[in-house]
Amino acid sequence: MGFLGILIQVTWVAVMLSELAAAAVAFPIALPNCPDKCGDVEIPYPFGLREGCYIGQNFFVNCTNSTQPSLLGGLTATNFSLEGQAHVLVYIAMDCYKQGVLDPDLSIWASVYLDLGLNFTISSTQNKFIVVGCDTYAYLDFQQDKENFSTGCVSVCGSSRYIVNGSCSGVGCCEVDIPNGLNYVTLESYSFKNHTKVGAFNPCGYAFISQQTTFNFSIDSLHSLQHQNMTPVVLDWAIGTEKCKEVVNKSNYTCGGNSTCIDSDNGSGYRCKCMEGYHGNPYLHLGCQDINECENPNHCKLPGEKCINLLGNFTCSCIKGYHLDVSAGICVTNQSSRLVTLLVGIGLSFMVALVCSSWLYLIFKKRQLIKLKQRFFEQNGGLILQQKLSKQENSAETTKIFTMKELEKATNNYDETLIIGRGGFGTVYKGNLPNNRIVAIKKSKIGDESQIKQFINEVVVLSQINHRNVVKLLGCCLETQVPLLVYEFIPNGTLFEYIHHESKVSTISWETRLRIAAETAEALSYLHSAASPPIIHRDVKSSNILLDSTYTAKVSDFGASKLVPLDQTQIATMVQGTLGYLDPEYMQTSQLTEKSDVYSFGVVLVELLTGKKALSFDRPEEERSLATYFLSFSKDNRLFEVLEKHIANEENVEQVKEAANLAKMCLRLKGEDRPTMKEVATKLEDLSKMEKHSRDNVDSNSEETKFLHTKTSDSHNYDVDNQSADVNDIVRDHVA
Repeated sequence: MGFLGILIQVTWVAVMLSELAAAAVAFPIALPNCPDKCGDVEIPYPFGLREGCYIGQNFFVNCTNSTQPSLLGGLTATNFSLEGQAHVLVYIAMDCYKQGVLDPDLSIWASVYLDLGLNFTISSTQNKFIVVGCDTYAYLDFQQDKENFSTGCVSVCGSSRYIVNGSCSGVGCCEVDIPNGLNYVTLESYSFKNHTKVGAFNPCGYAFISQQTTFNFSIDSLHSLQHQNMTPVVLDWAIGTEKCKEVVNKSNYTCGGNSTCIDSDNGSGYRCKCMEGYHGNPYLHLGCQDINECENPNHCKLPGEKCINLLGNFTCSCIKGYHLDVSAGICVTNQSSRLVTLLVGIGLSFMVALVCSSWLYLIFKKRQLIKLKQRFFEQNGGLILQQKLSKQENSAETTKIFTMKELEKATNNYDETLIIGRGGFGTVYKGNLPNNRIVAIKKSKIGDESQIKQFINEVVVLSQINHRNVVKLLGCCLETQVPLLVYEFIPNGTLFEYIHHESKVSTISWETRLRIAAETAEALSYLHSAASPPIIHRDVKSSNILLDSTYTAKVSDFGASKLVPLDQTQIATMVQGTLGYLDPEYMQTSQLTEKSDVYSFGVVLVELLTGKKALSFDRPEEERSLATYFLSFSKDNRLFEVLEKHIANEENVEQVKEAANLAKMCLRLKGEDRPTMKEVATKLEDLSKMEKHSRDNVDSNSEETKFLHTKTSDSHNYDVDNQSADVNDIVRDHVA
């Protein structure tokens, strides 16, 4: 080690000095200008306390009371570890009885539901599923690969006589292992005989997940757990859903310098870890810093030795007056100047060889990059697209094939500060082209080589759509592994934000909402009726409706759209879309038609009327689906109870009623009974022009059959309100 240490010391002294200086600077655990604590709990990146400080929405940590952080919709967090674990508190499922009758005050958590999302899983190595009670059986229900599974155990005892403190083997307490990959679970506790025989010493049954090292069963647990409510649970977390080999060369790769990537061993995604000899936060750009091994007194303690810190390592060198005895491997006196001269010569020769090899390597990598871009271009259908564009007139004005370099320059090499949106299909960046035109550049997450021809056809068709209420596709880049799409930039965000963000809700008048609805309907009508071939959007929702500088509606995100051949009316396909907006008929039959977009638009119209989200697990179960909730209130003639408070007034009450009737028509269970988007657009345009006092005391049920100005068969004239229960069942079953 000593001989090699002197060689490294001579050749890398400049690099070593700069790194030693950098090591003296304390590196943070959070992003710049981001808080890193909530109370006494440290919050390291990728977690964060405010927007811009965390890597994704699931990593947002709420610190509203400044002392106790929470995440994932309300889970109290007690610790965050950069080794990929988070410590949280989870409710205990319990059912309690008084003289054989269920005690509602103590049985509020008889069933506990836990939805952790894609990035978090329950640690299978540090937790156990535990059931406590003498008249108790409980289940742990979960999903894996979209299939439902259950596990559980039974704990029965006639008295406390045979209960052993510290033992959880089935008498008073039982436990089972947690399977791998659980992020969606339900805990359910039940009683065999309502605790009628054991109520004196055990009135309740308990089911919970707990960190193994924190729960120690005893006889007192049979009674005391009803006052505890929550237990500590360890969660495993990971970044994204891709493995290291899939993400390491992508721009969204998170691991910083001097770190390595590790596949998650519990679910999908990956984690980052500082390399050997470094410590710090591996998720920050310069988070992993060199450990100064020379601070360890056990290093280089032989006579004549001194310690020299290196990047990720250290070496022992001889102090002045000593030289290295190569055969013995120790420092001795009477050093040989000849040896030193030889080593210096070797070091200089090594540096020259290193510079030359680095130069040759850079040339090789540049040529390799050019070949790779050409391969991606051909693989992504670039030649096919060029041929199609060459056959079209004025193709240069409708579609442009951008180079990878152009888009990297436009986004400052995909700077994270230019991210304006993230979604299931990818990340959207704000870009500035050389002509000072601002654009939105969509960088997808995945690609399907088998769909290249369809992708090219969609690019050609969508780029020629020229409608004021449809976001314009300007072109694409095919030189990357997954094609990039370039759209016109829409500055004022999404309709979802303007409906549901508290700071903006009160500013939207009914007149503006009605205009946005009419413009959106007109755009969808154009896609269904005027585009050639027709286009089914398939993911109509308020977050896919953008607002420009004049708050004109722009329909966007055609990532799930389908082109419909002119001789077909529907297409058999895998069900895609967003829960809360999905057409129940489409969910049941997998048959996609234009009427699926009509149903989704109906949900958007109800959002505009009520100001409520299409699907929210924060609401009671009967109110989670907005469509079902709205139809239920309409059926009971309680329409104005569900409307947003400032919407209706004496001047526009008839407009609001007719808009509500139109929404009910769009939400009909059968697609054939719904209006077309063209009919919907016509009606909304008429409503927009309607004078304030044009109608009084109009029966909503009769208007429902008249407003389309079309005749329908008797088989279609059924009460829309009677369908609310059916829709409720379908949506509930799909969510479950």
